[in-house]
Amino acid sequence: MLLVLIGAPAAGKSRIGKKVARTLGVPFIDTDTEIVRQHGAISELFAAHGEAHFRTLERVAVEHALSGTGVVAFGGGAVLDPRTQADIASLPVVLLTVDASAVAARLANGKRPLITSIESWQALVDSRRELYESLADFSIDTSHRPTEVIATDIARWARAHRSQKDTQ
Repeated sequence: MLLVLIGAPAAGKSRIGKKVARTLGVPFIDTDTEIVRQHGAISELFAAHGEAHFRTLERVAVEHALSGTGVVAFGGGAVLDPRTQADIASLPVVLLTVDASAVAARLANGKRPLITSIESWQALVDSRRELYESLADFSIDTSHRPTEVIATDIARWARAHRSQKDTQ
């Protein structure tokens, strides 16, 4: 089983993805965490080498993550690569959404290089919304509900989706 979580920065993909994986009893991998583990802080990679270099590293992390099983959380921009879009076309993809009022506190740590303000976050989300929605099989808002409830809803959907595919 492979389940992919996509969405805007600070939507909760990492936090919720871990809980979904635990609920389903499968491994969890976060592509941004893998990049940091292998290459250092994302903000430092952007500063030292630029976005194009980061996207190359991200693509490698995505390919690695998709070669296994479990729940995979992508960084917010991973789906910008057409190869990644093609890779996930036949996989169950969950879009985590969040509204600006809920995301402000999540952005306070300053570790997201493309986000300098809530306005820059909103512009980024607006520019990607159509793509995110086109790739998703299921969408869930993470703005104001407990992460455990959100994770349970995603796991329930994933099980039903898997059962549905098994009967086809």
